[in-house]
Order: sequence, then C-alpha cells, then structure tokens
Amino acid sequence: MTSPRALPRMWRVFAVLVRYRLDDLVDEAHALRPLQWARALLPRPRREIAAMPRGARLRLALTQLGPIYVKAGQVLSTRRDLLPPDIADELSLLQDQVPPFPGGEARAIVEAALGAPVAALYARFDETPLASASIAQVHAAALPDGREVVVKVVRPGIRAQIARDLELLHALAGLVARRHPQADKIRPQEIVEEVEKTLYHELDLQREAGNASLLRRNFTGSPDLYVPEVHWSHTNEKVLTMERVHGIPADDIAALDAAGIDRKRLAEKGVRLFYTQVFRDNFFHADAHPGNIWVDTRAKDEPRFIALDFGIMGTLPEADQYWLAENFMALFERDYRRIAQLHVAAGWIPPTARVDELEAAVRTVCEPYFTRPLSEISLAEVVAKMFNTARRFELTLQPQLILMQKTLLNIEGLGRQLDPSIDIWAVAHPELRRILARRYSPLRALREIRRRMPEWLHIAPQIPDLVHAGLQKMAQDARRVDVTSAQLQSLQAAHRDTQRRILAASFGGALLVGAALLFALAPARAPWLEAMALVVGLIAFVVAWPWRNR
Repeated sequence: MTSPRALPRMWRVFAVLVRYRLDDLVDEAHALRPLQWARALLPRPRREIAAMPRGARLRLALTQLGPIYVKAGQVLSTRRDLLPPDIADELSLLQDQVPPFPGGEARAIVEAALGAPVAALYARFDETPLASASIAQVHAAALPDGREVVVKVVRPGIRAQIARDLELLHALAGLVARRHPQADKIRPQEIVEEVEKTLYHELDLQREAGNASLLRRNFTGSPDLYVPEVHWSHTNEKVLTMERVHGIPADDIAALDAAGIDRKRLAEKGVRLFYTQVFRDNFFHADAHPGNIWVDTRAKDEPRFIALDFGIMGTLPEADQYWLAENFMALFERDYRRIAQLHVAAGWIPPTARVDELEAAVRTVCEPYFTRPLSEISLAEVVAKMFNTARRFELTLQPQLILMQKTLLNIEGLGRQLDPSIDIWAVAHPELRRILARRYSPLRALREIRRRMPEWLHIAPQIPDLVHAGLQKMAQDARRVDVTSAQLQSLQAAHRDTQRRILAASFGGALLVGAALLFALAPARAPWLEAMALVVGLIAFVVAWPWRNR
C-alpha cells in the first residue's frame, strides 16, 4: 500500500516522466496505468525533447528529479542483465553534478564529527569545495604538519532525504511487483534493495576509507596504480581525510599528449590492472569512470593510474571467481563446449539444461566476432552477449558478476580511448594465464594448507566423536532391505571398490598431511624442505586422483 506521504512525491515523479515524454514507459509498465488520466493536466514535452532517444530522456529526467535519483540511475546502469543496452549506456553517463552546500556547514559537520575545532584539526581548511556530489562534497585542506589533504564531508540532512526517496521507490516497486506481468523477471524490490544498500554504504565514509586502505595495500610500490593514503585520525563515518593527489583525468587525451605520456603503455596497464584486481586480489574498483581515474604525470615513460572515490568496490565469491576465470580462458581459446560445461558446473544454469544446445548458442554468438582482427573485438561486448544468450537457458548470476562486467566495459572503453589500436585479447590472455598459474599452483595450495593447519589440528580431536555420533544415527535409522543374489553381488563389488577408495584416499591423505607438516615446519631458509614437501604433495595427488570420480 502506498503511503499518503509518498503520493505528492509520486505525482512529481510522474510529472517529470511526462515532461520528458517517458509516459510510454508508464504504458508499458502496467503498474502506473491508473495515473494515465493525469496526462491531460500536464504540459506536453518540447519538440527537441521528444526527438531524443528514450535513454537520453530518462537520463535527463533523473537529473531533474534530484541527486538520489541520479545515484539510483548510476546503480541501475550496472544491472545490464535487467536493462536494455541503450538505457544502460545512457544511465552510465549520469554524473553527480549538484550545487554545493555552504562551506560553513561543512566546517560545522567536521567539528561535530571529529570532536574538535577545525583550526585544531587542520592548518588550513578551504570552505570553497573542490567538488560537490549527491552524497558528499570535497574540500582542500592541510594537516598541522603541512601535508596537503582533501576532506570529504557528508551532506547535511542527506540520510533523511534518502529515506524519503527510498520510501517512494519501495512504493513504486510494490506497484510494479503487483501489476507487471513479468515482475518475477524484473524483480523490482530486489533492484530497490540494491540501490538502498549502495546508498547507505556510500553514506559511511569510514567504509570508503577501509576500501581505499585495502586497495592501497594491494598495490603498495606498484608502478601501475597509486592509491592516496587515508589519514585515520581525521576520518570517521561522516568525514574522510585523504592525501591530496594531482593528475590528469584519464580521458583527457589532449592533456596527456601535452604532458608527453606514453598512452599505449598506459592503455595496456589499464587492462592488466582489471585482471589483477579481479583475479589476483578479488577486490576491484567498480566505479572506474574517467572522473575517478587519473593519470600520474610524474613518470612519462612509466605512467601509472591514480584511483579516486572508493565508495563502490566489487568482490566475488571464491567459487564464482574460479568459474569466471575458467570461462575467460575458454573464451580466449574459443572452446565453446567448455564454456557451456562451466556454466552448468558453476550452478549458473540448471543441471537439466542441454549442454550441446548451450554450446551451439554460445558458438552462434561468439564465432562471428572472430572473423574480425582481434584488435577490433570488444571483449566486454562478447562477454555481455554470451551472458545474454545464456539467459535463455535460465541463467542466474549474482549482481557482483554483472558489476564486474560493467567494470570491464569501462576499462576496455578507457583503454581504447587511450590507444585505439590496442589488442585487448593479446594483453588480457597472457596476463590472466600468469595470474591463474600463480593462484592455483601446488605451492600455493601447500601454503594454504600451512595456513589452515592450526584450524584443522584444533578440530581433529572432535572427529572420532562426530564419526561415532554419525554411525549411531545411521544404525537408528536403518531399515531391513531384501535383496536379490545379483543385487548382493553388486553390493559386494561396490564394497570392495569403496575399500580400495578408502585405502587410496587414506594413503594419499597421509602423504598430503606429511607434505603439509614438512612445509609448515620448514625453516625460512630451507628451500630444499619446501621442494620435498611439494614432491610428496604431488605423489599424494597422483595416488588419490584415479579414485576421484569413482
């Protein structure tokens, strides 16, 4: 039921939709058809607006509705699994260009949040903001020791405004859920909940500071990416103080050329950074538009990026990360059957799906791309088409995978801006192969065993009790079963096979534990012991492998 307080705001939303000739979306959506009669009371759109594509009209309408709707549109632009491409492309252009709030209010918020006068916290605090966005604005400042910083301050009253606008969005989502014939596919409440989660995450500047700190640690000393330092003594939920950096926006080609930057090398680094963040660190900057990505001009021959704004970061479940990496490798090698098998094995597609039909569908979509030179093929476009094709087979993807896809689209677009002739495939394939070779190597597996050994040793004494309890439960639930002679022979053969499996697994397991102990107890400067542990681990693998599927 729509709250009476939401009705005036709903009327305003509808008026803006009509002004930008988006009332056809109302007709298509079914949910808002009761409002159709109101069109007679509202002015028709100007001719120049009516001539615009629907995506551009929607972008302008969200901009007029205000900063929260702009932010909601930005979040929706990441859901290319739910939106038509033309609308998703336009929504990705939305920028947080909103009027600043007075510097005096920013000063008061800083003092209340940090519990001290600004004069005691900073040697200088500029009340004129450097930038102003929907959630916060940024001021230049200097610490008492003279270090230049920027101070990000949450807008006053923004939390209450977000709550009011989300109430309306939830009401609209409820209407769509009740009245739209394809509500189960659109999942309107899920979309609004995702917008709500993102908005409240961005309100917490301490969370953003934590994101920046982790990304900085992942790329400490990197020649490819620089992340500004967080000053934790001047940071909390409402105020974020970071090192001030200087650079050129990554899409300002004229300025980069004037600075003598090697754009070809920079473009290749951008592609490698994407795969490093997603597959090495499993922590990636998911809002990588040029406003948030600058170029450090201090090293012209070895240029590097500077990352800004860490409110939206992406991670993947470990299993999805593995399956995604394998899908990329299969795509690089044009192994369409493996792509189909991986989609089923990952649980993205129901096990009842016909693998051969999915293989044919993926081949139909992907193969035409390979008639062109690889340097002209958009990897992001191929991945998007592949996922869209799999949707016919009831594809289910986590939102974070779609966020990753959108990030890839941004990075690839930036790479082609920097170097139109870049061969994305030639850069990406060996980089991903190198990362995966390190990530899933036997030595890494032994190190993981070494890390988890204390946990296993802690639970080891409990195992006999757990086994005993399980056997008791099986005995209590046992039922008499009559079997034929042939069935008895089959059961006896299965029993013998099980005994062999248990023996092989026990022997292999004992070898693996021995390898882990050798690795765990090896002195820091005894590589021969680590090598011995690796050999023993490989023997354990060879012993146990033949029985893995029996």
